[in-house]
Amino acid sequence: MSYFYSIFGFVLREIYQAVNNYGLSLIIFTFIARLLMFPTSITQQKGTAKTQRMQTKVKKIQAQYAGDQKKIQEETQNLYAREGHNPMNVGCLPLLLQLPIIYGLIGVIYKPLKYVLQIPEVEVTALTDAAPKLLELAKNTGRTVQLLVIENIDKFQGVVSAETFSKIQNFDFSFLGFQLGQIPSMSHFNKLWAIPIASAVSSLASSIFMFFKQKQTNPEMAKNPTMGCMTFGMPLFSLYFTFQFPVGIGIYWTASNLFAFLQTVVLNLTHNPKKMLAKILVEETIQRRSKEENLKRAAQIKNK
Repeated sequence: MSYFYSIFGFVLREIYQAVNNYGLSLIIFTFIARLLMFPTSITQQKGTAKTQRMQTKVKKIQAQYAGDQKKIQEETQNLYAREGHNPMNVGCLPLLLQLPIIYGLIGVIYKPLKYVLQIPEVEVTALTDAAPKLLELAKNTGRTVQLLVIENIDKFQGVVSAETFSKIQNFDFSFLGFQLGQIPSMSHFNKLWAIPIASAVSSLASSIFMFFKQKQTNPEMAKNPTMGCMTFGMPLFSLYFTFQFPVGIGIYWTASNLFAFLQTVVLNLTHNPKKMLAKILVEETIQRRSKEENLKRAAQIKNK
């Protein structure tokens, strides 16, 4: 995992050197990550259109084997296998791709001295060893100790070289007045609550937009109770999730939600599921007619 952290640390370090603000660096990083995942979003959009096409065929199977649930499941699985389509990939793929990014960012945000500022390990150890005494820390603060060092660097003068001290002192680990290392508390209301709330609202906006688009393109799927759970479940998850980690992770998550929303709007203009479904139907018609023509030719050759 440390190798993974090093990669993310390198990317964030390069962005930080260009903009000189860690919060802005996280937003730019999020934009780049979303841009790299854009092809998978196009694949997801195509998968949505394919799923809509499959629904017609699934209904025929359900009508043909009404009352025999086992046979319906078996034939439906056979249909998906023949078509090379997995409906589970349509919704899960973007989320699965985000998981390694989140894990990587968590490591980098908790240890910016090592992965972003590239302070030598000896000096990082000197700072973290001195922290419990200088900051009067409890024993369970090991995970956030580097963040606390950055916030209270003035107390560590003389612990490390003047060059390293100056480097940490000039490190802008804030964004819009928020210290990125601080963790919002559910039991203590303060301005940090703005991040989880922004995360939940951005997720809700995206979920509602997706729900209504789904209702337009595939009314049957929109009636599925799972869709309702996802529409309101993801914002609640976003709210809870961003209360568990530093503000930096919350900013990434909120920015990711906003970019995902914009991406969905763009995709619905450039890769509209209805138009893609119409294209699939045309391609299937061409393939069917081509197959029929080939069979006719084969029959004519055989008769000769």
